[in-house]
Amino acid sequence: MNLHFSKMHGLGNDFVVIDAIRQKVDLSVPQLRLLADRHFGVGCDQILMVETATRPDADFRYRIFNADGGEVEQCGNGARCFMRFVHETGLSAKREIRVETLCGIITPRLEDDGRVSVDMGQPDFVPQHVPFLSDSLSDSDALTQPLQVGAESREITPVSMGNPHAVQLVDDIERAPVAVEGALIESHPRFPQRVNAGFVQLLGPDHIALRVFERGVGETLACGSGACAAAAAVIARGLARSPLTVTMRGGALTIAWNGAGTPVRMTGPAVTVFTGEIEL
Repeated sequence: MNLHFSKMHGLGNDFVVIDAIRQKVDLSVPQLRLLADRHFGVGCDQILMVETATRPDADFRYRIFNADGGEVEQCGNGARCFMRFVHETGLSAKREIRVETLCGIITPRLEDDGRVSVDMGQPDFVPQHVPFLSDSLSDSDALTQPLQVGAESREITPVSMGNPHAVQLVDDIERAPVAVEGALIESHPRFPQRVNAGFVQLLGPDHIALRVFERGVGETLACGSGACAAAAAVIARGLARSPLTVTMRGGALTIAWNGAGTPVRMTGPAVTVFTGEIEL
């Protein structure tokens, strides 16, 4: 199979984007892993599939596969790249589209300044919706939960942005044990579907720093849904205000959230690096 693709990134969180509308695509897990492999394939954090919508209220269907070949529900940086891809390749001339995902409809919009904003839906702090196994029913509605991570007890905020996140505050983002504790949190038994582990340092009332250990990938330079989850967590706890700048190793996103009952809107860049073909 000769596969056409685009290599894209959002703040260094990189993707292989595949048009599965104008070419027939049926990839196995080993083939997905090969595409993502940085030595033997193209190399990426996630593979994004652009497909025909299966419901009448959507323009496209958006599927996301992590580097390990597993399909996941949401990817915010990928959503911005999705919007730019369909616009640049002529699949759509609309400045705003409705996109079907495993967690529902999202609406990316191409802004006048070239950035892309995405309505990411409402954050959900209900533990069983994340899903997160709370210690007790009395703690089930708390914004913070204790979590035993190795020999340490950590305080986290479990939150779903359509995919699961565990957000914790740290004093120094550069010294945070992201590699070690991120891996332990990702596969923690209290997160039955695994989780994206976010480490947040407060820099001011409207600015945070973030590192994310992503489920099935490891630490990435940026995580769009992780930025939304982190912003929602600190705003809900009264530690920051909207709009919020979220600075990650790959760059910064602007996250706006007006509180319970309203969606999170993420705004940031999306870049095409190159296009190519690979024989699978």
